[in-house]
Amino acid sequence: MGAHLNRRTIFLIVAFAFISISLLSLQTGLHKDVINHIHASSKPAPVAEPPVPAPPRQPVYKPTPTPEPPIVDNFPLAASARSATDIPPVPSWNVSPTPHVREKTPLLIGFTRNWRLLQQTIVSYITAGWPPSDIYVVENTGTMTSNARGLLTLQNPFYLDYARLTNIFGVNVMATPTLLSFSQLQNFYIHIAIERGWDYYFWGHMDVVALSEEDCASPDGRYCSLYTRCVDDLRQTLASFPARPHSLKTKSTNNDDKKQNTWAIRFYAYDRLALVNRHAFEAVGGWDPQIGYYGTDCDMHERLAMSGFAMGDATTGLVYDIGDSLDDLSVLYRRKPKSETGTVTDTGDSSAAHRPEAAAVHEPTDDEEDDRGSAAYVHLRDQLNSMQMDKNTGINQRNRWQSRQRGGQGEPF
Repeated sequence: MGAHLNRRTIFLIVAFAFISISLLSLQTGLHKDVINHIHASSKPAPVAEPPVPAPPRQPVYKPTPTPEPPIVDNFPLAASARSATDIPPVPSWNVSPTPHVREKTPLLIGFTRNWRLLQQTIVSYITAGWPPSDIYVVENTGTMTSNARGLLTLQNPFYLDYARLTNIFGVNVMATPTLLSFSQLQNFYIHIAIERGWDYYFWGHMDVVALSEEDCASPDGRYCSLYTRCVDDLRQTLASFPARPHSLKTKSTNNDDKKQNTWAIRFYAYDRLALVNRHAFEAVGGWDPQIGYYGTDCDMHERLAMSGFAMGDATTGLVYDIGDSLDDLSVLYRRKPKSETGTVTDTGDSSAAHRPEAAAVHEPTDDEEDDRGSAAYVHLRDQLNSMQMDKNTGINQRNRWQSRQRGGQGEPF
């Protein structure tokens, strides 16, 4: 029994010692945790590292387009001219009336880009009989005074040669205050007419070639240039609808009053060339600048029709819708050709050179006038018609002329 008690005592002593050591270890661990917590709370919080900014997004550029060949001036004779006497005279059968007709005949042509096409348009109207002093080029490039100061070069799409237009061709140049949309430009035309007291004016596209019908005579047998026929149509329109600028009546029980100032526009080859009664356009509130592109034409003409204004068509000559230029505009002055061969017109269509109608250009002389309605005229007319077909039927040809010039890097605007 004594041995049994001795073993029990030893077991209790061992158990007590184990419990004591365990409690001591637990106490020591808790103590350390408390001390560590106190120390941790007394230290300043670590400063968070700022996030590394992501690299800025780089713009994604479109592929560089295939460069177009450099632009070459399409009227070398005018480019080297020092005065109007250095270029050929207008064909004698198309010379504008002297003195000027009693009617005002201002022709407004807006320009945004492509000098070659504008120059071709201006020369064609002059050689078709339009008085240069009645032609107004409205610069709508958005380049402020850059062209007037000669800061742009020929390769720049917005290049315009003020000196040639005014000193050599004798036309007028005015500029819009900033780049205008089509409808805003049309309202600017109306504004010009109001400021200058024009009851009516002509306006035309800058990508056309105007040509008198040299082989066509009027019913009375006399020949009329494109300009003369426009004046005749103007007179007939004013006689049918007498102008009353201060009394725009669109509804009346009097048949005579119905004729008073109820015409709005006359179309020659659609609106490639048009005659405008600015009072009618004022009466319906002008063009709506909130409507874009071709929809603004539909809106304007429909409002005119709903207001009772007449819109008619007339033929006064040939006005071709052209997207390229003749190589040399001297052919429009109708000098006698040197030969039946020459260079091929720049149509932008590689297949154009293989067409019979575009295979030859009559190179003019400088001194001898051709015959009216000659073979050279027929060739020119057929060539322009072929160029018009290229523009309106070729793939991506319709507005290609707007992107032909891509130079001018480093120049203003």
